[in-house]
Formats: sequence, structure tokens, C-alpha cells
Amino acid sequence: MLNILKERVFKANIDLLEHGLVIHTWGNVSGRDKETGMIVIKPSGVGYKKMKASDMVVIDSDGKVMEGKYKPSTDLPTHILLYKIFSSLGGVVHTHSTYATSWAQAGRSIPPFGTTHADHFYGEIPCTRLLTDEEIANDYEVNTGKVIVEKIGKSDPLFVPSILVNCHGPFCWGVDPESAVYNAVALEEIARMAFYTVLLGKSEPVDKALLEKHFNRKHGSDAYYGQGK
Repeated sequence: MLNILKERVFKANIDLLEHGLVIHTWGNVSGRDKETGMIVIKPSGVGYKKMKASDMVVIDSDGKVMEGKYKPSTDLPTHILLYKIFSSLGGVVHTHSTYATSWAQAGRSIPPFGTTHADHFYGEIPCTRLLTDEEIANDYEVNTGKVIVEKIGKSDPLFVPSILVNCHGPFCWGVDPESAVYNAVALEEIARMAFYTVLLGKSEPVDKALLEKHFNRKHGSDAYYGQGK
């Protein structure tokens, strides 16, 4: 069932390891099949070097396991909620990558300090509010998704395809698993640059005109970066 998507999700999870965004069994990637709405996700607690594509778990849109010998990632309810709310998403990534997680643990959004940031994200990379004690105690993973949705609001999630969950870590997404991983890699590098920028004493974001120029030349109907389609 969904063998091609299983291969893609498996490879996307391995890409996290190869890019240095995960260690041990930390993090996960999922992908959604646009035709059936079913989700393929990494199994919980299975090491990256031991996994095979056939180990990926197939879930329906309500969270029922349709195929797989392992339990799905414990973050599955967060993934499911993001897919339900944002129909444009086809891939979701969660990591505990060092620099992005450091910003999350500090409870700080990442300001757009320069054009590297603006090439990928339209404005700051936001950080959610803290979950309440009740939200932590009851349906924690669902409530994690809810604070992400709350923070994104009416914004296009593909314009800022990453968020920091306060005191937790980053979630990233895209139109497919590969683009979600791409955004996770970009987030970690931008978080690293921002960390050093703050250490060097800068706190003001990039000029809005420069931010919009760099974002719009790579995204949207008038984009002209690259070789076109």
C-alpha cells in the first residue's frame, strides 16, 4: 500500500540524518497521499540506520493504522492536524536540530536579518506560545498542532513553512516530503546565522523592501529565480 510514498518518506527521513538534523531516533517525516488522504510516517523509536522503506506506517486521515508492523511516531496527531487544517501540505517534518531548537527553547521567533532568510521565509520564523498545564496533560500532541495553527493564523503556511514550538523544537512542511526536508535544512542554517548575528549585536530586521524583493523573486507568480518550468 502506497509503496512509492513509503520509499519517499523513508528517504526523506534518512535525509534528515545525512543533513545532521537528527541523532538517535529523534525527529520524523511524514507524507500525505493527495488522492486518498492517507499519511505515511516514520515508526516510533526505530533507529534511522535500522529502518527500511517497508517499516513506514500507513495511517488514514483519522489516525487509524492501515498498514505497518510498528507503532507510528508519537508526533502523528500533530501531523494529522496540520494536514487537516492546511490542505496545501503534502509533507511535514519535526526535528530537534541544534540551532532551531535553541531558538525554540528560548521562546524566541527568528527575525529576518538578511536576504538568505528572505529567500526562504516571508518574515520572521514564528515561535508559538507555551502550552498550558491542561494542554500538556490532555491531548498533548494534538494541542501542539493547535498552537502551531493558532500562530500561523490566516497566513499562507507555504510562505513561512517552518515554526518553532516554544520549549520544544521546529516543525516544517512543504508540498511533499522532499520540500519539507528542504525547508528543515534551510531553517537550521538560517537559525545558525541568526544566532551569530545576534551575538554580533544586531537586532533590527532587514529592510522590508529587500525582504520582499528576495522572497518574491523566488516565490509566486512573478518569480524569476532559476530556470523556470
